[in-house]
Amino acid sequence: MTPTLLIADDEALLARVLESELKSLWPEARIVSVVHDGMAALAAAREHQPRVCFLDIRMPGMSGMDVARELIEFDTPPLVVFVTAYDQFALEAFERAAVDYVLKPVQRERLEATVNRLKERLQTDADDADAADDDESGSDTLDTDRLGQLLARLESLEHATPGAPPRQYLRFIKALVGQEVRIIPVDEVIYLEATDKYVNVVSSNGEALIRTSLRELTQQLDPERFWQVHRGTVVNIACVASAVNQSLGRLSLRLRDRPELLPVARQYAHLFKQM
Repeated sequence: MTPTLLIADDEALLARVLESELKSLWPEARIVSVVHDGMAALAAAREHQPRVCFLDIRMPGMSGMDVARELIEFDTPPLVVFVTAYDQFALEAFERAAVDYVLKPVQRERLEATVNRLKERLQTDADDADAADDDESGSDTLDTDRLGQLLARLESLEHATPGAPPRQYLRFIKALVGQEVRIIPVDEVIYLEATDKYVNVVSSNGEALIRTSLRELTQQLDPERFWQVHRGTVVNIACVASAVNQSLGRLSLRLRDRPELLPVARQYAHLFKQM
């Protein structure tokens, strides 16, 4: 089967260089799309279902990391190679996660090593598929776990500021309920759920909608206590009783004092291994 590749880089010249080098180093592969922003990358990935995505980490609007989070949820997630200008400290995160990367500007020797690893991995996947067509978890689960760990690590590196004083996190959430502004202590929040233009704050005293994005609200909360478990869900980990295995390797969270189960996206499943 012909390997299919997608390239996403907001710098058109670098995208062309990467495309040219890949055509030279991997002539049997087919480049299905070259795009220059995250939204276009996600749309192209949905349309073409490429086997490998080369993603620039920093793109306007939707970053390469944001795109990768969406790709993890595909029925057949592609292999991801990040194209990055990160320094050596951040690159250690790539090495530990065993997720490949290419440094800017692209060096042919480094790219060749990446291509060789991709070829080996694709061949291994093909062999595994031939040996066990009914195995739904295997290498895809391993890949998504590693990628999820990497994304969490990179996000923490982006938010870290050496020498900065300890951050003060949000203590209360103010929500308009009818004609009154309800003051909800963060300690009472069980989980947060994105609903269109609002966030539903589910607490021990009921529910309330606030007009903000989940991303903006999450950035004000202590990440040690509030864990993102899905694109639209952040949970207070102290309110989680257990992680429940569902069909096809999916996880859901059982809460201590509420009946609903919260689904866990693949990219966050590693948070609950050996829980």
